[in-house]
Amino acid sequence: MQEHAGNIVFIEDDPHIRKLVRSALEQEGFIVHEAKTAREGVTEAGTRKPDLIILDLGLPDGDGKQVITEIRSWSSVPIVILSARTQESEKVEALDAGADDYLVKPFGMPELLARMRAQLRRHARAAGAGQSSGRYRLGEVLVDLPARSVSRNGQSVHLTQIEYRLLATLLRDAGRVITHRQLLVAGWGPSHAEDGHYLRIYMQRLRQKLERDAAQPVHILTEIGVGYRVAEVVAESVASNAS
Repeated sequence: MQEHAGNIVFIEDDPHIRKLVRSALEQEGFIVHEAKTAREGVTEAGTRKPDLIILDLGLPDGDGKQVITEIRSWSSVPIVILSARTQESEKVEALDAGADDYLVKPFGMPELLARMRAQLRRHARAAGAGQSSGRYRLGEVLVDLPARSVSRNGQSVHLTQIEYRLLATLLRDAGRVITHRQLLVAGWGPSHAEDGHYLRIYMQRLRQKLERDAAQPVHILTEIGVGYRVAEVVAESVASNAS
């Protein structure tokens, strides 16, 4: 018997895509609840209490970004966008509205499943944040947020206040795409929300300090035209920090 992998609400008006995705997800052990419109999607999200939502942006009765905004007013459930809209502005707007990831049609099921699993793991970590010590490990780098300390191979790494704020923002939502605007507000405040050149400079500095090869980063990843994400990290528990 297939192990129950999670409860999914899939909001999509194309019946062919709904059938394709539902079949693939059910083979992986997910329980799938379908919705064809924005209104049905919000209702399903509220009544089914899903572990994750897959959402198309082009719905017959409204834009998917409105669905994101409405759901975000009462739930932090992971939302993965599955859309034919390729414009960077659409991706940014959806992520700024509260989506967690964005996949463009046509898509491969292995990639959709991988992104879903990443978001489910991230959400599970966030749900257990009360047990976290605020310490994160990225390979040879250890970040202790409460102590505001960073070390690499046991050697202290000095970060400026802005570098630290940017890193903390990424770590607290590791695996999720954080848009340029969100990072700029976290680092410099709302008045600098459009100063993208600041961000590029500081992210490169962070990579030089934390990555083995800043030109080929494995921890701080770029989502071109959209923002950045930190690859999955190990959040150390309180118990592992005790001596």
